[in-house]
Amino acid sequence: MEIKQKSELEFIIIMASLMSLVALSIDALLPAITDISASMNVIDPQNNQLLITMIFLGLGFGQLISGPLSDSFGRKPVIYVGFIIFTLASLVCVFATNLEMMIVGRILQGIGLSAPRTISIAMVRDRFSGNYMAKVMSFVVAIFILVPVVAPAIGKIMLDLYGWKSIFYSQLLFGFFVMIWLWKRQPETLKPENKKKFKFTLFVNGIKEFVKHKDAIIFTLFSGFITGSFMVYLSASQLIFEQQYSLKEEFPFIFAGLAIGVGFATFLNGTLVVKFGMFKLVKIFTIVFTLVPIVYIALYTGESNPSIYVLVAFFWIQFFAIGFLFGNTRALAMQPIGHIAGIGAAINGFVSTIMAVPIATYIGGFLETTALPLFIGFFVCGLISLLLIQYLNFVNEKKTA
Repeated sequence: MEIKQKSELEFIIIMASLMSLVALSIDALLPAITDISASMNVIDPQNNQLLITMIFLGLGFGQLISGPLSDSFGRKPVIYVGFIIFTLASLVCVFATNLEMMIVGRILQGIGLSAPRTISIAMVRDRFSGNYMAKVMSFVVAIFILVPVVAPAIGKIMLDLYGWKSIFYSQLLFGFFVMIWLWKRQPETLKPENKKKFKFTLFVNGIKEFVKHKDAIIFTLFSGFITGSFMVYLSASQLIFEQQYSLKEEFPFIFAGLAIGVGFATFLNGTLVVKFGMFKLVKIFTIVFTLVPIVYIALYTGESNPSIYVLVAFFWIQFFAIGFLFGNTRALAMQPIGHIAGIGAAINGFVSTIMAVPIATYIGGFLETTALPLFIGFFVCGLISLLLIQYLNFVNEKKTA
């Protein structure tokens, strides 16, 4: 189910670039968190995690606005408005004098970035459906994963040469380039006949339509638990590697190596999903995602952190499993709601993100001297996700009986 366009590869790269704005705004900042914290006079190191989790809070709420607006006014205009908000929010961060002001800036950044993040998914759904949509999403995410691979290293270079404020300026420069590319090369994907007149009932009717589809609900909740557990890693990775392991200089390279695990799995998924289907791959790798932390918990409960090589090996396997879950669960949630792709992507993103923030904040509060609480969080979130899949199996079997 495809709308003809000049270049499918270019479409995939543009969508990945739009999504990459979010990754760049999170991952490039990781090496600078300690420096930002010092300039903001933050006393408790655990408060540093707010610099990461709060941008997700903005992303969650922003999607509720950008998604419905894109169904009415088109995908591209709403993305442009979102980037303007992101630009203003970045300037708030640059000129922040305390943690509270920085947090406001990060929340506003998230609200602005919610437009390219959510609408890029809606644009993929405008053009594709079924397992082929999952394949395209996998390639989009595989390219998108390159940003977390290089972003911390870029952030470290910018930090060492020009200070932490330069990281925000570099994000704006990249974003401006992507906006120009989108404007010049990417046609609008929302057909005029599919535009909906903007009114409040559009949002209400969208929710009513969304909740009619059990698959959309289940895989949205599923995404919330998986994203929440992964968000703990994102927000606490600096604490784990720089403070628990004293590897400040090596941190960007460790982070890059782990991101490659996610990217490699996502790339493989693009090939395997057409052969095996989304649902089967999600079941298999949810089991992997849940079993790996059981082994870690059994080995290191009551112990100090293992060697960095052991920890990275466990992380790598865990993130390899995540690579098969991110794109597939989003595609499975979106599959039955293509007729409301904009607001559907918004509801999916809002619920999963708003679930993820408190999950990440709660688990992150236990990460003081060891990484064990993170693996306990992985296990609990994986177990709940498995139960959700079993429930969906039970419902589907009941329908066909």
